[in-house]
Amino acid sequence: MGLDALLLSRLQFALTIGFHYLFPPLTIGLGVILVFMEGMYVRTGDRHYEQAARFWTKIFAATFAMGVASGIVMEFQFGMNWSAYSRFVGDVFGSALAAEGIFAFFLESGFLAVMVFGWDRVSKRLHFFSTVMVALGSIFSAIWIVVANSWQQTPAGFHLVERDGVLRAEITDFWALVFNPSSMIRLAHVIVGALILGAFFAMSIAAWYALKGRHAPFVRRTFAASLVVGLLASLAAPITGHYHATVVAQHQPTKLAAFEGHFHTGEGGAPMYLFGFPDEEEQRVRAGIAVPGLLSFLVHGDFDATVPGLDRFPREDWPPVALPFYSFHIMVALGLLFILLTLLAAWYYRRGTLFSRRWLMWILVFAVAGPYAANQLGWIAAEVGRQPWIVWGLQRTSEGLSPAVRSSEVLASILLFSVIYLALFAIWIFVLNNKIQHGPDEPEGDVAPAREPELQIAG
Repeated sequence: MGLDALLLSRLQFALTIGFHYLFPPLTIGLGVILVFMEGMYVRTGDRHYEQAARFWTKIFAATFAMGVASGIVMEFQFGMNWSAYSRFVGDVFGSALAAEGIFAFFLESGFLAVMVFGWDRVSKRLHFFSTVMVALGSIFSAIWIVVANSWQQTPAGFHLVERDGVLRAEITDFWALVFNPSSMIRLAHVIVGALILGAFFAMSIAAWYALKGRHAPFVRRTFAASLVVGLLASLAAPITGHYHATVVAQHQPTKLAAFEGHFHTGEGGAPMYLFGFPDEEEQRVRAGIAVPGLLSFLVHGDFDATVPGLDRFPREDWPPVALPFYSFHIMVALGLLFILLTLLAAWYYRRGTLFSRRWLMWILVFAVAGPYAANQLGWIAAEVGRQPWIVWGLQRTSEGLSPAVRSSEVLASILLFSVIYLALFAIWIFVLNNKIQHGPDEPEGDVAPAREPELQIAG
């Protein structure tokens, strides 16, 4: 059986974007925490906030560098593996990516050097301003990438023209492109996911220091910032997720049906499966546990409203069901876990007993894997769920492939990328481990007004 160039090209892009997406959400989340830490230092003069800001700046810089290096590869794939797609969407994507370069990348790179190397060379306020600009730049980058991706899901502000025998989508209304039906709610959900990741990442390292009885002032200040960010973002996630799902129901009904394993429209309200194993051959969810009418209520506010199932659409327009179903349901379950953990940690923190709960500290050390998984699963659900369309309703994924690409070349590049990415990931982990093992440098000069007690950790 010969190798399938289309499948291999899809796997290659999934590999590269999945690896790349380990880093941008973390820089967005850490950027917000950095702004809080340094803002408190500027406001109070407390050197322990400066200590925390310096430490997180090092982590941010290492992660930002990895994000830039891994992101470049994806853009080359557009022209090499997906040239037909690039010709079709070039006018749209070119505008969005140009805006990212102007409003985001130059902003980040212009102030990043000041943020990383300017601690003892510029004033506190100028350094804080640089940190704010870098954090904003990371968010602006997310805005334009999400706008471009959302246009593929819900195209708007364009018309189709034929040039030299090639059909192209060209922009007719730039702001309709930017504010396409799914862009803003998808952006909100992406930013919320990034904030959850940044908060849990910070809590993970702080919890490790707490268990070791090290850097007590740093631990307290990091938890104060990351718990607030993590709790608010975790509570916001189901809200943004719900409104995102209503947009999906309106504009991409087959995707919603795949998320919920909703094969048959039926009469009356549609159930929502809490658990189960979708079977595409038999068109049912095996061992399913469902709440009757809940899907109808969440989509339409009516337990008896009809939600179209996959049976309403041609079979060739169905996405794969199993992968979006599992990805979506695991992501939702993880989101509920984040709410529970942050509420529990905030409760103990308010009572002054958080750091004596050794079991909870250990959970928080490893809990960072949850937001990483949830961010990846969310994108898997969204991208696999829109198949077989690469641009919804306009171009199928099979139509976007480069006609000259050969499967052997794609396979060789997948193997090469895998080796390179494993090496880069190992280097990133090595650098982070060195910085975490070293810990934040002790602040110089005057620190907090009074000496702080050591953390009380239960044995």
